[in-house]
Amino acid sequence: MTDNPSTPDTISQEVFDRQEADGSALPLAADDRLDRHTRVDLLKQERAIAAKYQGGPMWGYVVAALGGFAVWLALFPLTMFGVVHPLITLVVSTFLTVAGYVTCHEAMHDNIAKRGSRYRWANQLVGEVSLLPIAVPFSMGRVTHLEHHKHCNHPEKDPDYTDEAPNWWMAWYKTWWNRQPRVDGTINRYKTVCMALDTRESRIALKQTMVVQLIYLATLFTMAWNGYAIAAAVCWWLPRQLGLSYIRYFLSWAPHHPREGQTERYVQANIFKSHVGHFLSMCMETHLIHHLHPGIPNHKTRAAYLEMKPILEKRGVDCSAL
Repeated sequence: MTDNPSTPDTISQEVFDRQEADGSALPLAADDRLDRHTRVDLLKQERAIAAKYQGGPMWGYVVAALGGFAVWLALFPLTMFGVVHPLITLVVSTFLTVAGYVTCHEAMHDNIAKRGSRYRWANQLVGEVSLLPIAVPFSMGRVTHLEHHKHCNHPEKDPDYTDEAPNWWMAWYKTWWNRQPRVDGTINRYKTVCMALDTRESRIALKQTMVVQLIYLATLFTMAWNGYAIAAAVCWWLPRQLGLSYIRYFLSWAPHHPREGQTERYVQANIFKSHVGHFLSMCMETHLIHHLHPGIPNHKTRAAYLEMKPILEKRGVDCSAL
């Protein structure tokens, strides 16, 4: 399961104009700017480095997604019948909930297997099973995440803009507040975006979201009705709440704050140092690389950043954190 993107020796005027629409350049002196030739050369170097990190074996994500999903399902009967302690279930299920978004994120960008690949089924399967612990269908996650990339940090068009907060503790609070009924945040914003798009994909996403949410609520109700309320809480309800907050904080707020006005190509996401480390922050410390080149798998973004760092610094990116 590999991806072998082509790397053209030259950049067409159309591609250059699209990627350079921000009009930014690093000042050489007081009022000087990089000339077009230098900017094209930097972009060519950046794309050449990015091509080195795209593709490669992705079966690890498939194994992680299916294995994690199997363990998550097994925790239900194991907890209900007292084989596994509820606190252990809570910790493991929460971890699997967060990890599921990482594997699904690759599927959203077709990094598991491209369209037309004989392994395309694996991309769809990973996407479908990975998001079930947060009770969101792959279709909804994919549509809204691609809209986030298309309109990153736009106050109205970016589905994730509602995660913005002035500081870290308010950001954690908003991860909870945005999930409340009638609040324009998270899933309610996602539904609004899908309704506004009104495409075949967005309509399917809305229908599947309703079905998954009903299954989620029916499962919790049935377990509680039959005396397994604690198991329902530690297997699905509480891990979903904790997992969503963790995901919204590290995937959305931390790499994008402050969002206001940061819509140009090289400022859509930050390079930052996480207080819990690169792995536990879902590898989001170098999230800018993902926005520049979504085809680079999550586990390779740090290495790609370190090689690309001199180029990014010339483009005016603040790389002082890492």
